[in-house]
Amino acid sequence: MKVLFIGDIIGEPGRKMVRAQLRGLMDLHRPDLVIANGENSAGGFGITADIADELFFMGIDVLTSGNHVWDKKEIEPYLNKQDRLIRPANYPSGNPGVGSVVVSTPGAGKAAVLNLEGRVFMSNLEDPFRYAEREIERLKKETPVVIIDFHAEATSEKIALAWHLDGKASALVGTHTHVQTADERILTKGTAFITDVGMTGPTDSVIGVRKEQAIARFLYQTPHRFEIPKGPVHLNAVLITIDETTGKANAIERIHIKS
Repeated sequence: MKVLFIGDIIGEPGRKMVRAQLRGLMDLHRPDLVIANGENSAGGFGITADIADELFFMGIDVLTSGNHVWDKKEIEPYLNKQDRLIRPANYPSGNPGVGSVVVSTPGAGKAAVLNLEGRVFMSNLEDPFRYAEREIERLKKETPVVIIDFHAEATSEKIALAWHLDGKASALVGTHTHVQTADERILTKGTAFITDVGMTGPTDSVIGVRKEQAIARFLYQTPHRFEIPKGPVHLNAVLITIDETTGKANAIERIHIKS
């Protein structure tokens, strides 16, 4: 099974880049499953039902998210009816939506996608380490292939969870920090890992927002409105190859495309 995972899509520039590049990537790599993190696809903060439908129409099978999925309150009814847009599973019970989904691929069987959020420098959520163990056990009753989007700030937390789940998850990819890391590898027991997939959005920016606004916030330590700049755009992704019988990963490859 080949899985294409696209890094955090940032606003309209990111969506346009996906629209321009996804068909070519699919023709070149022939993925069985396409996943993307869409939590910043609406103006850089949150996601709407119309944008989610637009991304699904482009060919994305599952949309993951993170702490910004709640930014547009109108998404909550959609989360309850569309289980292919998932939110971090370790939020308290009672929140809208689901944190994992099992999908059928055309030719490689079923795959589970699990979304988790870190706690270091973020919210005090349920422990993602213990939650992941329980959820993987449940999902593996349906399929040996389990792919995790770990939406976390701290590099150490991402790496630690990957080693903790080595051999249990097929892949654990980091999102949230928007900078593609160069540490992609297959861990010793067969889990594909990268600390951060990166983002699909403006190149001349500070993790997707206008440079001047980000600099002003650091200089003055006061709130500043963040906007998405115009200009060149890039797409970050990874291509993961998984044995659908064992659930072990065979390869992981970084993808970086410039507009």
